[in-house]
Amino acid sequence: MDDGAQGTDAGGDERTRQPPSDFVANANVTDADVDAAFDATWPDCWRRAADLLDWERDYDDVLDDADPPFYEWFPGGELNASVNCVDRHLAERKNQVAIKWIGKRGERRTYTYLDLHREVNAAAAALRDLGVEEDDVVTLYLPMTPELPITMLACARIGAPHNVVFAGLSAEALSTRIDAAESEYLVTCDGYYRREDAFNQKSKADNARLRLDGDLEATVVVDRLGDELRTPLGDDEYDYGTLIDAHDGETVDPVARDAGDLLFVMYTSGTTGEPKGVEHATGGYLSHVTWTTEAVLDVKPDDTYWCAADIGWITGHSYGVYGPLSVGTSTLLFEGTPDYPDRDRVWELIDRNAVTVFYTAPTAIRSFMKWGEEYPANHDLSSLRLLGTVGEAISPRAWEWYHEHVGGGDCPVVDTWWQTETGAILLATLPGVDAMKPGKVGPPLPGISAQVVDERGDPVDPGETGYLAIDRPWPGMLRGLRGGDERYRREYWEETDDGWVYHTGDGATVDEDGYVTVLGRLDDVITVRSQRLSTAKLESAIVEAEGVTEAAVVGDEQGDIYAYVTTKSGVETDDTLRETVADRLEYEVGPIARPDEIVFTTELPKTRSGKIMRRLLEDITRGNEFGDVSALRNPEVVGEISSAVE
Repeated sequence: MDDGAQGTDAGGDERTRQPPSDFVANANVTDADVDAAFDATWPDCWRRAADLLDWERDYDDVLDDADPPFYEWFPGGELNASVNCVDRHLAERKNQVAIKWIGKRGERRTYTYLDLHREVNAAAAALRDLGVEEDDVVTLYLPMTPELPITMLACARIGAPHNVVFAGLSAEALSTRIDAAESEYLVTCDGYYRREDAFNQKSKADNARLRLDGDLEATVVVDRLGDELRTPLGDDEYDYGTLIDAHDGETVDPVARDAGDLLFVMYTSGTTGEPKGVEHATGGYLSHVTWTTEAVLDVKPDDTYWCAADIGWITGHSYGVYGPLSVGTSTLLFEGTPDYPDRDRVWELIDRNAVTVFYTAPTAIRSFMKWGEEYPANHDLSSLRLLGTVGEAISPRAWEWYHEHVGGGDCPVVDTWWQTETGAILLATLPGVDAMKPGKVGPPLPGISAQVVDERGDPVDPGETGYLAIDRPWPGMLRGLRGGDERYRREYWEETDDGWVYHTGDGATVDEDGYVTVLGRLDDVITVRSQRLSTAKLESAIVEAEGVTEAAVVGDEQGDIYAYVTTKSGVETDDTLRETVADRLEYEVGPIARPDEIVFTTELPKTRSGKIMRRLLEDITRGNEFGDVSALRNPEVVGEISSAVE
């Protein structure tokens, strides 16, 4: 069990946990003065991150801040992301596993770093022969198969930014992102599996092409389903396997990219507004991601590491592809879902593959809790040495469950906060240095300056709610928005007497030790009798009720509160539990927060990245027509919840 002492911090009575001494002894970062050292030498401290990479040309300086908020990191430097993720590992680790893939139906493929180098070069040669040149944007619309990271790295090799679109998004969403990115090349597939069914991805891509003003120069189609779904190829369409075979054995010279050159553009999901094309530069992004993979997730080359996020989202980019491959570790790529064919699928994979570091989302952890601890208990999880969580705030109860039932009480749990726009982790504990506080994400990382401020921009007192703001640039930051410099300034930045401040849009509190609790989007509020209540605060109160695993709160036009609640398997969803939930809300928030309706449901509608789609719950509550459900991983639950409400 955990040999770290439990105690209280200076500002409250919550428990803290120290990392186990044997973990600390072998951690990548163990210097307790690392934060002070970074602050004392900022921004030169970030050389530590940049020097983890191989540079074609050394950078002239660390930071060019002449044109804020358009900061340039490592100006003058030249490098190639594909070289840093593949080529540089060949000398020492060419026969080490780089990617281990498990398909939806149990298929397996393993790529050593030498195999990966061969595949990436063949894909790069194929793209180049199709006409892709440096700075051409290539859109990738693929499920979690090896062809996705391979093509990402092939694009990086030839200096072509990639624009990955999550495979579950609709044809309309795809066409919008292709058009906005000014992309003329598309890589997609014939289809993929949803449980037992073959889903036609090519038809969505075809429909997207029909929506575009101009035609694409070329479309490459991966054969994922074989004989189950043969799709004829039209003009300017090419079979991926045929292209790879034609260029097998070729080597493509990597294009040296300026540190500030675009590596990729990623569009936000667009569930709450017009999608924004977030741009990330090569040098700063890759430096920050590599450093945090080592320092926060403590990944080492001999690990078997699993980031469960889909590559269609930023977590999959940063900590499913670029971070682990830059470090030179073995990364697990899983196409399936955690409850298929049974609810122990995740634990079976950790057991079978001896996974050492596991990084997942609180929404997944709450599902694991609901299903029951017997599922992880039936597998040997002793290979695990660190657990991570990302996506939104994790409740103390979920944190403790994860620590105890998955980590056996011995694994540090690093809760991490960051955004698509930040590129990499900004707030977290360093597992070899810091104590952990269940439910609190932790302090800003070394080199990161963050504050919780009021509406005037003044720091709030410990425990008071405010706005999370970053008041100093960081290497992984977005370099801008695609075609939207003015929008970039307006939506994210404010110039103050002390400099430029990045507004995250999240509410937060901070304790006397500097540990931050992130409360979620401040615009996620409901108005009840003229009072504005944070949905995150209401939901956090509900999940602390015994037997509850997840909750989502929305309001109707009259200002009534509707709470949608999931419970642990076997818990009786009766009036007694309703009273327990209502009492908990009244105790934590006040009588005004007592819900008007509590709806128990087996699941909440979620995107495939694990985010709850509150917009659909609001539609159900208000009796509106449902919006687009194509991004959901469980669209069937929308009808079930609607029937329950009716």
